Amino acid sequence: MRYEKGRKDATRRRITEVASERFRAGGIAASGVASIMSDAGLTNGAFYPHFQSKEELVRETVAAALEAQLSQLRDVLAAGGLETAIAVYLSAEHRDNPATGCASAALLPELARQPPETRSVYAERFLALVREVAAALPPETRDREDVVLGVFATLIGTLQLARAVEGSALSDRILAAGAEAARMLVQPPP
Repeated sequence: MRYEKGRKDATRRRITEVASERFRAGGIAASGVASIMSDAGLTNGAFYPHFQSKEELVRETVAAALEAQLSQLRDVLAAGGLETAIAVYLSAEHRDNPATGCASAALLPELARQPPETRSVYAERFLALVREVAAALPPETRDREDVVLGVFATLIGTLQLARAVEGSALSDRILAAGAEAARMLVQPPP
């Protein structure tokens, strides 16, 4: 049976999109190939023409999620600058929707246990995010990438803490405190 042109690529994208949401919502280890394929409306057997292993799927999913985050970051920075980027990242909407949010905040503990090739892909894509934000810092800022590493550590940690106590007033306080700390890090030097 012949299929229309582009069907294999569309199916691969569908698997990756479903896996990305499942991984971020429930974790990599808790998301099996069978459940991902079922959610994608496909059989388990349809997985292997697209991916050799779950590890390959994880690697591709993380790369795609960070590429999408970079694109969104560029848009937010262009529209409103660093203040807006911090506000969007540490918003209640982002906190409450991990399946479509930052892959780093959702997956870092599991990514640290992935094979070296996956961690290398993550590091490469993460550095692209760092460099994008570093370019948006005031020109007089020294050690721009180091400053941005501190900002990302603050943002990601804040989001993880806020999610851990979601549904409480403490969660909102954590978001506000993290936003203030991140803003202080990107202030131009005196």
